This record gives sequence, C-alpha cells and structure tokens, in this order.
Amino acid sequence: MRKSGYRLGLWLHLGIGVLIIVLLFQVADRYRFRLDMTEENRYSISDPTRNLLKRLDADVIVEVYLAGELPANFIRFQKSIRELLEEFAIYTDVNFDVKFVDPGEAASTRARNQYFQGLINQGLQPTNLNYTIDGKSTQKLIFPGAIISYGGRELALNLLKGNRANGPEEIINQSIEGLEYEFANALQQLAGTGRKRVGLITGHNEPDTSQLAGLNNLVLTKYDLFRVNLPTRTTPITGYDLLLVTKPTTAFSDREKYLLDQFVMKGGSVAFFLDALSVNMDSAAGDGTVAIPYDTRLANLLFKYGVRINQNYVADLNCGDFPVVAGNLGDQAQIRMLPWPYFPIITNYGKHPVVKNMDAVMVRFASTIDTVKAVGVEKIPLLMTSAHSKVMGAPVTVSFNDLQSDLMPEKFQSGPRTVGYLLEGTFTSLYKNRFPPQGFKKEEMVEDGVKNKVVVIADGDLVRNELSLEDGKPLPLGVEPYSQKTYANEAMLMNLIDYLVDEDGLVETRAKEVKIRPLDKVKVKQERTKWQVINLVIPIVLLLLFGVLKMIWRKRRNKY
Repeated sequence: MRKSGYRLGLWLHLGIGVLIIVLLFQVADRYRFRLDMTEENRYSISDPTRNLLKRLDADVIVEVYLAGELPANFIRFQKSIRELLEEFAIYTDVNFDVKFVDPGEAASTRARNQYFQGLINQGLQPTNLNYTIDGKSTQKLIFPGAIISYGGRELALNLLKGNRANGPEEIINQSIEGLEYEFANALQQLAGTGRKRVGLITGHNEPDTSQLAGLNNLVLTKYDLFRVNLPTRTTPITGYDLLLVTKPTTAFSDREKYLLDQFVMKGGSVAFFLDALSVNMDSAAGDGTVAIPYDTRLANLLFKYGVRINQNYVADLNCGDFPVVAGNLGDQAQIRMLPWPYFPIITNYGKHPVVKNMDAVMVRFASTIDTVKAVGVEKIPLLMTSAHSKVMGAPVTVSFNDLQSDLMPEKFQSGPRTVGYLLEGTFTSLYKNRFPPQGFKKEEMVEDGVKNKVVVIADGDLVRNELSLEDGKPLPLGVEPYSQKTYANEAMLMNLIDYLVDEDGLVETRAKEVKIRPLDKVKVKQERTKWQVINLVIPIVLLLLFGVLKMIWRKRRNKY
C-alpha cells in the first residue's frame, strides 16, 4: 500500500506539473511579455510599428535575398534582419512568412544572370563584395534587400543604407539601425487604404514639369499629388495634408500668403524649398556675374514662423564638380570637371530621425538660415555644411575664375552653417491682430494654430532633377548628369515628406541606435592566454570537481 501510494503521489505531482506548464503557456500566449535587457533596446520595436502590425489583415510574405556564404559583417546584418522579422511575426495575427534566399544558387551561369536581372528590374540594387576567408580572396555579387508581398501587391526594399563617407562596419551598423523603419514603412505603404494628398504650389515661375519629374514620380509612389495654382485661388486651401513650395521666382501676393498662412494655422504642413539669390551660369565666364536677390515676399511669413533666409551664398570645400571648357582639341571642346564650392555636399546633419544615417546630399547655391524668436516653435537644424565653409554676402560675384586657382582651406573658416530647418510647435499667424486681405472675413481667420510642422530649405534646386545629356530626358533626383554620381536627395525628400504627413509616427523609429562595441585589440592580444584558460579549462575543472564531490557525497550517504 505504501509503495502504490508513493507511485500515485508521483503521478499526481507529474500531472499537476504538466497542467501548470500548459496553463503558463496559455497565459503567455494571451498576455505576451518580452523583456529587452540591452542598453539601447535593440530587440524592441516601437509602439507605432506594433500598431501597424496589429492592423494587418492579410498574410505577409518576405523574401530576403541575403543568404549563403557571407563575410562576418553581413552575417551580423542577416542575423539582425532575421531577429527583427521574428519580432514582427509576434505582434501580428496574420501569417508572417519569412524566407532567406541566396540568388547565387542558380544551376547555371545563364540562369543566375537572368535571376539577377529579374531582381534588378524589380528594384533591388546589387552590391559587389570583395572579402577574404581563410586567406582566400572571394568576390561575390549580393542583393542586400527584400521583396515584401501583401494583399496581392509587392514592394522591393533595399536594406543596405547609410552614409557612404563612413567605413563598411559603420554602414552596416547604420543599416541595422534603420531596419525597423524600412520594413514598417514598406508594410504601411502596401497596407495603406487612403492615400494622403500632397499639393504642389504653382503660379510663381517654378521649374517646369521636366525639371520636377523626379519629385512628381517620388511623391506618386506613396501619395496622391495635385497642382495648386495659388494666384487663381480665391477660397481657403483644404483637402491636402502637405503643400510643397518648390523654387518660386516671382512674388507672392498678400492674398496668397494669407492662404498659405491659414493652411498652416489649421494643421496643414508646408515644405518651402527657396532660393534667396538668382545666378545666370551662362554669364559666369571671365570676371563672372553677380547674383541677384529673388523677391518672393515670403520673408515676413517665414520670419513669423521663426527663421530668416539670408541673401548670401555658402561655399564649401566639401563640394561637387562643375564642367568647365578647358580648351579645344581641333573642333572639339575639352571639358574638365573641377570642384565647384557653390555646390556643397552635405554630410553634416542634425540629430532628428528624418536625417539620421543619411547619405551625402548635394545642394546648389544654398544660403544660410538664421533663427528668430517665435514663441511656441522649436527650430531643429537638419542640413549643415562642413566645418570648411565660407559665407559670401550679397552682392555675390560668381566666376569660373574661382575654379582656376586652388581652393585654399584658410579661406574657408566660417564653420558649419545651417541651410535647412524643421520647425515644430504652435505657430502664430502673420495676420494676427491685423485685417485679412480683401475677400476674407476677420471672424473666419485663425490667429493661433494647432501643433504643426513646417520645413524650410534654403535651396530650391534640392527638388529639381537634372536632364540627361544624351536624350534630354529627366534623370532621377540626386543624379549628377556629367559624373553620373547619385546623391541621397531622393531619400532625404522622401523622409521629409513621410514625416510631415505621417500620423502613425513611423519616422520616429529611425531614431533607434545600435552601438558598436569593438574589442580592444591590444588588450585581446595581451590577455589572450588568460581568457582561453578561463573559457576552456576552468569549466572542465569545475565539472570534474562537481563530479568528484557528488561521488563522495553519494558514498557517504549510502554508508549510513
């Protein structure tokens, strides 16, 4: 009886233990709890991303084209992608299928090349890797990106992003920091039902459609775009989430400024891309030409919002090139590409998530921006020139002769200068305590606005694409026609637009930081033997010691 009762007790304990485990699993499945103990919360996803994942109502298929034999830094990149997507799958109720594919596994060279071309046609950008494994040099073409399928739609996503001025490890790290935003933004784009409406202000001699083709195509990938002819409009601007003011060259009337002002007061965001001075590059030969101020009459409106665009140019030693005729060979002009300091290359950014880990952006004939007092408005710098800058106030003489002499660093000592600001807060109307323009009623005017966002960039050319030298067709934003270099103008504009119209706050996920904690190579070399002993010998000794002690304890217990 005693023996059977003992066995029954064991079975009861076992059954109770199994029931407790099953109950714990049920509770854990219903009330999910995850603890991220890393300093920078690298394994946690933000609330906006979680909310987006919970709204998904169709299965998601993600094919990541980063598999096979890879160097250590790309293996770390691959691991980070896998961990993030596994985290995504936890917070959604739909089937979230993730596949890692090696594009180089095709059976033949022809099949592999066709596969590669298919990925390129879908929008994935290849990267040519050169690395060494076990002393053997290896070259491999990889596609560090993914294709996401949702609701019958597909979207190609390039994941290797960052400031190319940094080294490979830092670029990988910056790409890891941006993974959550890239995937969440893609899912938002695929799952979005109502597209936001963006208005393009016209009527002030802005660049023509061929020069804004890149901007138009960029906006239309995610939003609906409409042309808003301001001079002919007599009613308040409504029905738009964002207005773009792109390189106007003629004056805004008081009525037009009132329409823009009231749009901001009522919660609509505006992005201004403005040139302070006009220069004719066809007259820059010889002694050069003088830059003439544009009179857009927007200065008082921007001043009320907290910034002032100065009538100057900022030159930078970190600059792009400009083609100059250096002579003739027979009847053929000889073109040389020379550094042109009026084309600063921006690699110095503010701390805001919009420009975090941004690659180089080129601006042309940009001006400096000063901040002024505006109660309730925070002025956040976005774009800044390098420390080797020089500010030239009006009248500014622009001459190709400047390219013929060396650009001396001692003449570029003005330090970093800001050419782009984000303004956030509650704006006060320019027309507060004033009568509105004729045709508008005082009682309908909003004098103190709701919380809002305004962007001011002192370069109208940032939104203008160049034309191909071969066929005159529009080039993508940021592509330089002579050298064919591609700058990150397109990515930066997309980030700005996303932030200005984003109600979910996904852009804030770009603030995620993943710290690199490299080992001290000198210390590793000096203490190598000590740590080998600690990690290899001591565990074995402790295991043997535990075995001996347990054997001695069992002998003593059986003895008595």
